[in-house]
Amino acid sequence: MQENRQAMSMTQILLCGGAVVTLSMGIRHGFGLWLQPMTQEMGWTRESFALAIAIQNLSWGVIGIFGGMLADRFGAFRVLIAGALLYALGLAGMALSPTTTWFALTAGLLIGAAQAGTTYAVIYGVLGRQIPAARRSWAMGVTAAAGSFGQFFMMPVEGSLIAQLGWSNALLVLAVCILLIIPLAFGLREPGFSQGAAAPARGQSVAEALREALRNPSFLLLTGGYFVCGFQVMFIGVHMPSYLKDHALAPQVASIALALVGLFNIGGTYVAGMLGQRMPKRYLLSTIYIARSVVTVIFLLTPLSPWSVYIFSAAMGVLWLSTVPLTNATVAQIFGVQHLSMLGGMVFFSHQLGSFLGVWLGGYLYDHTGSYDVTWYLSVALGVFAALVNLPVRETPVTRPGLPQAA
Repeated sequence: MQENRQAMSMTQILLCGGAVVTLSMGIRHGFGLWLQPMTQEMGWTRESFALAIAIQNLSWGVIGIFGGMLADRFGAFRVLIAGALLYALGLAGMALSPTTTWFALTAGLLIGAAQAGTTYAVIYGVLGRQIPAARRSWAMGVTAAAGSFGQFFMMPVEGSLIAQLGWSNALLVLAVCILLIIPLAFGLREPGFSQGAAAPARGQSVAEALREALRNPSFLLLTGGYFVCGFQVMFIGVHMPSYLKDHALAPQVASIALALVGLFNIGGTYVAGMLGQRMPKRYLLSTIYIARSVVTVIFLLTPLSPWSVYIFSAAMGVLWLSTVPLTNATVAQIFGVQHLSMLGGMVFFSHQLGSFLGVWLGGYLYDHTGSYDVTWYLSVALGVFAALVNLPVRETPVTRPGLPQAA
C-alpha cells in the first residue's frame, strides 16, 4: 500500500509539474512569432524587440535565484501562484504596450520574473526533494520533455491565434490560459511545507551553500557550459522566423520548424534524462554541445529550403533542452537537494546571461550588418567551448566535515 501511495505521489508530481512547464515554456518559446508583426505595426526595430526579450531572460535569471531560495524555504506552491499572476499581467501588458520602454518592462521584466517562478528551477526543486535519487535524472528528463511538448503544441496554436485574432488579442488570450498554472500548483504542495510554516531545519545555511558551490570548480564549469546553451537556443528560437522570412520562405515554415524542435526534443530530453542515470553526465553534456555545432555548420553549408529547415529543426530539437535534466541532476548529485532550487537558479542565471546575449546580439548584429551570419558563427564556436568545459566536471558528492553529505 505504501508503495502504491508513493507511486501515486510521483505520478501527481510529474503530471502537475509537467503541465506547469508545458504552459510556461510553451508560451515562452513562441515569442519569436511576434517579432515581425509587432515591429512592423508599431514601427520598432528588431533590436528593440530583441532587447526586451533579452531583458526577459536576464530578469528570469536574476530573479530565479531568489525565487529558488523562496521555493527551498517555503515550498513551490506560493512561488508558482505568484509566478502565474505575474505571467498573466506581463502578457496583457505586452499586448497593450504603446512604447518600447513599456514593452521592455512588461515583456522583459514582468514576464522574466514570472518565468523564474513557473519553470525548471522551482519544479526541479520539488522533484529533487520528493523523488528518490535513483530516478531523479529520469524524472527531470520527463519534465523537460513536457516543456518540449509545450513548444510543439503551443507553436501552431500561437501562430493560429496571431493569424485569426491579431498579435495583440492573441497575447490577451494567452494571459488567460497561463492562469491554469494556479490549480496545477495545488498538486505540487509538498508535505514538508505546511501552511504558514517554513521548511524543516537544515544542516547547511544558504550562505554556506552559496560559498560551497562558488568554490567548487565543477559548479563553475557547469555554469559556463549552461551559458552557451542559453545563447544558442534563444538566438534560434527568437530569430529563426525572421531569418527564414529574410530568405523568402513562407511564414508557416518557421512555425513548423519551431514545432519540430519541440516535437523532437520530447524524445531528446527524455532519453538524456534516462541516460543520465546510467552514464557520466559530463560526457553526455559535451556530446550535446559539440553536436549542436556540427548540426549548425551543416545547416549553414546546405542550400536553404523548407526541407533543409525541417531537418535542421528536427536534429536541433533532439539536442534542444537535453542539457536541462543533465545539468540539474549533476548539481543535485554533487550538492544534494537541500538548496537545489537556489543552486539550480544560479546555474540558470548563467544560462539566461547567454540567452540575453543570444537574443540581443542577434538583433544588434542584424541591424548593423544586414544578416545573422556573425551570430550563427559565434554560436558554433561557443558550442565547441561548452563541449570542452564540461569534460573536467567531477560528479562525485561533496564532502562536508560535520555536516550531512550530498546524496
